[in-house]
Amino acid sequence: MELRMPSPRIVLVWALCALAATACRSVPATTGAASGARLPAILARGELRVGLTGEQAPLNMRTPGGGLAGLEVDLANALAQSMGVRARFVELPFAELLPALERGDVDLVASGVTITPERNARVAFAGPYFVTGTAILSRDAALAEAEHGPALDAPGRRYVALAGSTSESFVREWLPQAQLQSVPDYESAVRMVIDGKADAMVGDFLACAMAVWRHPEAGLVPPSSPLTAEPIGVAIAAGDPLLVNLVENYLDTLEQTGLLTQLKARWLSDGAWLRELR
Repeated sequence: MELRMPSPRIVLVWALCALAATACRSVPATTGAASGARLPAILARGELRVGLTGEQAPLNMRTPGGGLAGLEVDLANALAQSMGVRARFVELPFAELLPALERGDVDLVASGVTITPERNARVAFAGPYFVTGTAILSRDAALAEAEHGPALDAPGRRYVALAGSTSESFVREWLPQAQLQSVPDYESAVRMVIDGKADAMVGDFLACAMAVWRHPEAGLVPPSSPLTAEPIGVAIAAGDPLLVNLVENYLDTLEQTGLLTQLKARWLSDGAWLRELR
């Protein structure tokens, strides 16, 4: 029986249904450092600790000058300003972000984190503020444009994905015959594709597109469209309804006033910021 990749519409409907089914667990109970109300502590210390990778352009990235920029950086800074505190960014590998949130090392995570039932059983989410999807990055045009099982799921196919990501889960579930190597960051994954150590990277659509732009000489094929549709939200510690409520209202206000649309246009459509990375 031929394996057929799920369409973005089907995957998104599945995700929304699954989230609805687990709505009662959206703020799961917990104990330890992650429990209790963090909002009063944030206001008292005058600092909002935001976890991100710093390497998921255009959502968050390091600039040539050593600073941080991107859609999520702007969102976090604006949130902190609205709270009357400053934002302090804590950079960690993607797979370490949610554990850091659960330990209480950061107050929230804004780093291209897809809202899934499994994650929502551990932490709460505000949003989504953006929808992206999984895509294929390869030097092989046929592989990069493939949408059906036989072209993607074959013995001997070598894929690389970001550890702890939904792209990693995608390969395990939909491409079981292929080989998978997980790495801590996107740059390592892209380098494996360029060096011929992997046939393709399975990753976020924006990460794939950025890799093509960053390495114009490498022969990477631009992804045509995502294979899935994935809602991205702000992860907040379990048992913290006051902070969840604040961030949700904040995102709502940005949406209603059109400011979120402006930020998305700047980072996802305009492209003028790309010149700053050269």
